[in-house]
Amino acid sequence: MDSPELRFDDQVAIVTGAGRGLGRAYALALAERGARVVVNDLGGSVAGEGSDPGPAAAVAAEIRAAGGEAVASDADVADPTAAASIVALAAESFGGVHVVVNNAGNMDPCPPQELDAAGLEHHLSIHATGALNVTQAAWPALAEQGYGRVVVTTSIGLFGGAFIAAYSTAKGAAFSLGRSLAQAGAEQGILVNNLAPAAETRMVLDPELRAKCGLPPLPADAEPDPARGVDAVVPMLLALAHESCPCNGETLIAGLGRFARIFAAETPGLLQPNLSPEELLDRWDEVVAEDGYEVEMSTAESAAFRQPLIDAVLKRLG
Repeated sequence: MDSPELRFDDQVAIVTGAGRGLGRAYALALAERGARVVVNDLGGSVAGEGSDPGPAAAVAAEIRAAGGEAVASDADVADPTAAASIVALAAESFGGVHVVVNNAGNMDPCPPQELDAAGLEHHLSIHATGALNVTQAAWPALAEQGYGRVVVTTSIGLFGGAFIAAYSTAKGAAFSLGRSLAQAGAEQGILVNNLAPAAETRMVLDPELRAKCGLPPLPADAEPDPARGVDAVVPMLLALAHESCPCNGETLIAGLGRFARIFAAETPGLLQPNLSPEELLDRWDEVVAEDGYEVEMSTAESAAFRQPLIDAVLKRLG
């Protein structure tokens, strides 16, 4: 049986980084399905430098021209006070908030020997701290009404990359942040999930960024491929933002015509106390063998998985 159309009537959605690319696509799709949208975008460069209120204002105007309801915000999510103003704008304009889409991000690649603390902190402040700032500001309202949907944007970049150490670190932090928020919100009706989108955005197409990452330039005559565009990610975003969202604390990939799940797992490992490092290396295959792995949804689940194993060792030592 076909599912009914996902509607967001009478709901208010905040979308950060919504002036261009994926965020714009999310904001337009939510508005088309009835949501009143706060379109937030600082309007900076791909690297996260500068500001311009134009992109957010343009998307909000586009939504209103199509018959929807939207207001624009150029507040900086990395600033807690500015992030709180985004939520305040939602309350003042539309009476509350139900959906928070943390999409704002930046990328400024470089080899690890050129990365400094300021560059790392800049990425963290937008991808991870920025997501926390906006979600934290919205949390009291979500908890009070006993309902909320929060999407935190991570990336397959969390697996690491030679030229994107800062970006990858920030996306790894966002991954853990989303999972932690999911544990905190579960009993309050707040579902939090991570989304790892794959699409041809400024971060993928920008010639300077590609050169910094050691990627070849795109052909000058390359035709846009809808399957590689931002609209291919929208179905997953809408599913995670909707009241019928089927999961909490998960990380989903979407884009390029593919939908998939990322999960963290733990192997049973090697139960053998008092090993020397030489013996450990000799039995390395037993340490990393994946048979019987456990998918961990929380730190508590990881502890619960390993406790019987630890108890067995302790009993053996007797």
